[in-house]
Amino acid sequence: MRLPPVRFLPSSAAPAVVAANARIAHLARAGNIEGARAAFEAMPLRTTASYNALLAGYFRNRLPDAALGLFRRMPSRDLASYNALISGLSLRSQTLPDAAAALASIPFPPSVVSFTSLLRGYVRHGLLADAIRLFQQMPERNHVSYTVLLGGLLDAGRVNEARRLFDEMPDRDVVAWTAMLSGYCQAGRITEARALFDEMPKRNVVSWTAMISGYAQNGEVNLARKLFEVMPERNEVSWTAMLVGYIQAGHVEDAAELFNAMPEHPVAACNAMMVGFGQRGMVDAAKTVFEKMRERDDGTWSAMIKAYEQNEFLMEALSTFREMLWRGVRPNYPSVISILTVCAALAVLDYGREVHAAMLRCSFDMDVFAVSALITMYIKCGNLDKAKRVFHTFEPKDIVMWNSMITGYAQHGLGEQALGIFHDMRLAGMSPDGITYIGALTACSYTGKVKEGREIFNSMTVNSSIRPGAEHYSCMVDLLGRSGLVEEAFDLIKNMPVEPDAVIWGALMGACRMHRNAEIAEVAAKKLLELEPGNAGPYVLLSHIYTSVGRWEDASKIRKFISSRNLNKSPGCSWIEYDKRVHLFTSGDVLAHPEHAAILRILEKLDGLLMESGYSADGSFVLHDIDEEQKSHSLRYHSERQAVAYGLLKIPEGMPIRVMKNLRVCGDCHSAIKLIAKITSREIILRDANRFHHFKDGFCSCRDYWIQVSKRPFDREVHHPLQANCIWSIVLSRYAEPFTV
Repeated sequence: MRLPPVRFLPSSAAPAVVAANARIAHLARAGNIEGARAAFEAMPLRTTASYNALLAGYFRNRLPDAALGLFRRMPSRDLASYNALISGLSLRSQTLPDAAAALASIPFPPSVVSFTSLLRGYVRHGLLADAIRLFQQMPERNHVSYTVLLGGLLDAGRVNEARRLFDEMPDRDVVAWTAMLSGYCQAGRITEARALFDEMPKRNVVSWTAMISGYAQNGEVNLARKLFEVMPERNEVSWTAMLVGYIQAGHVEDAAELFNAMPEHPVAACNAMMVGFGQRGMVDAAKTVFEKMRERDDGTWSAMIKAYEQNEFLMEALSTFREMLWRGVRPNYPSVISILTVCAALAVLDYGREVHAAMLRCSFDMDVFAVSALITMYIKCGNLDKAKRVFHTFEPKDIVMWNSMITGYAQHGLGEQALGIFHDMRLAGMSPDGITYIGALTACSYTGKVKEGREIFNSMTVNSSIRPGAEHYSCMVDLLGRSGLVEEAFDLIKNMPVEPDAVIWGALMGACRMHRNAEIAEVAAKKLLELEPGNAGPYVLLSHIYTSVGRWEDASKIRKFISSRNLNKSPGCSWIEYDKRVHLFTSGDVLAHPEHAAILRILEKLDGLLMESGYSADGSFVLHDIDEEQKSHSLRYHSERQAVAYGLLKIPEGMPIRVMKNLRVCGDCHSAIKLIAKITSREIILRDANRFHHFKDGFCSCRDYWIQVSKRPFDREVHHPLQANCIWSIVLSRYAEPFTV
């Protein structure tokens, strides 16, 4: 467009032009740059101030090319024009050199605002050395210049230098005092912060709030509350600061009391309260706050999703995430990480892929935390190839990514690859942490690499600052026990420097089950009952051991003991995702599924094919003293077999069948599914409570090291006529639409 020249305005036109300029600035600040441009073009007469208003608006709305084009076409420019140009070019690190060039090109003496605009750009982008150099060259400084550099020093943690600059300031206003106060608080120097607070010649509500936040952030929540009580005035930020302090200290009840006393409930306070309730497991309370909010932001949705996720309301988390997107709310990093965690827990790969697509659209694929969660999701959903592609294309990698891949390879039965990643990580200069060693030891355990496991365990004390903890000893006990070295594993427990926990005794118990060592199993079961008196797991497994060695009377006594003590048994269930729906199966209850008739036909057909292939049911995996025919019937309806049958019925050929189970896979089912994979020429991926099993061509990736002990090591698939009445439930929610952003 051709721009008319700037003319001197008649006095009668001046008020209209001033009003139009103000409207341009207002629309630009509100983000309506098209409206600002229209108002500019509609002006019959324009001044330099009109151009300056639109110029600043373009930069504010991230349209630097339009701003530069307008600047070049301006019929005349004043100092404010150059200041707007410098300020706009300072917004991006790439154009900071252009901002410096613009400052040098001003055809008349620059003002302190000109220099301060560039100074602010240097500070904003962390170029503190350039900022200090420019500050020292400035012919004139004001309190804004000092405050900008003061903030830069404090953000960089250079508190002592900031204090020297603060003391040099000729005119210190309340903003500078508060900035210095906050810097001390952020550095944990709370005593100096309070001394400065007491010296302040004038305080405002921001100063009081900064001191309260400082106390709260440094664990002095009681002092924060005392100061809060004597504040001369409070605003919503003050109330929220005190509320956040209580939540960070874990005082959720005090936070709730304060929340209820607040005159108003701003969005930030509601979000914080939801986070607090979620951390305490008070999901209903968090939901109540959420539902009462008239206004919500992305943090609100993120807090609710996190509350659901961390308390295992997984379907509710998925539903809330979908509703957030449906309402047009752009996800933030915490909500993406939470929903990836949910997809990983449920192993719903299709939804995980859609979240990945949403990440790409929102440019979250370059965030190290989000990508780490994405890798973990693909691993836990059984798609190791996709996890590898994401891992290898992302740089730089952090320790969480390396740990995810090491653990992922181990869980998928690829011990050599897991140890290869472990060595690659050290070659890359990344120091292993405690979780890294757990992953490497687990890889050795899952693949029977006793020698390598011993070397890694011993290297922790020789070549690392990491000292073995209970988790590392648990891995070693499991490794030794799996390899038949049950006595050595027992000796390791007796001589370890840390107190053995339930996981360690559980690992020993699992080894006793594998190698039928009833004597040591009795010791382990007794220890486990002392540590977890309400858990029936050890006695269920001890009963199983007695059964496997023919001690039916002892097994019967154990079952009666479990019943008399009313101990908790975790019933088994498996699930499979198909057509955007999670299909749940419980052991022995095939009739519960609406397509049970077709599933039964598949199971009967598989029985015949298995028999023809030489399969014989292993009755030792049935805990009751019943005849072999009854045992075979019981094993046929294990939950994982039902899920596999449904997968064969629904999943197209050429696609892997992905099944998840809440407990470890039954040994007889493990043998049967290997044969099913061979007979049907299908790849079956089963994730149990501890690891992945990739069944293909009659083999499993675990190399038949299928018995493994989990964090809850004694959950067994319990078969009982009343099981359907006590099985934990998953809400079977159907989602018709994919995630869209």
